Amino acid sequence: QVQLVESGGGLVQAGGSLRLSCVASGRSFSRYFMGWFRQAPGKEREFVAATTWSGTRTIVDSVKGRFTITSDNAKNTVYLQMNSLKPEDTAVYFCAADPTYGMVVAGTSSYWGQGTQVTVSS
Repeated sequence: QVQLVESGGGLVQAGGSLRLSCVASGRSFSRYFMGWFRQAPGKEREFVAATTWSGTRTIVDSVKGRFTITSDNAKNTVYLQMNSLKPEDTAVYFCAADPTYGMVVAGTSSYWGQGTQVTVSS
């Protein structure tokens, strides 16, 4: 079992920044790959970014140059640094984990956090 807890969401003006955190725990945590998804009101869940603990990364084109995914093994934490935020970034952001990297990118992860709300005002 893997437990995921997100934090760091909030209300921010367009052009501002937020850093989301996902703290993972569980017996097999170190063998799981992790990523971030988001879901805006009335829209389907969307892949944002994923990473391995060794540094392999995948990121959606719409946030390249603005968002960065990083990890801290000592803290069992994955981060999503979000800069130059736009109103279209408004969504609930979810952390996800799976033993297979492709499953994380595809949105079929075995484990999901409960989400943290990000609201970007104009």
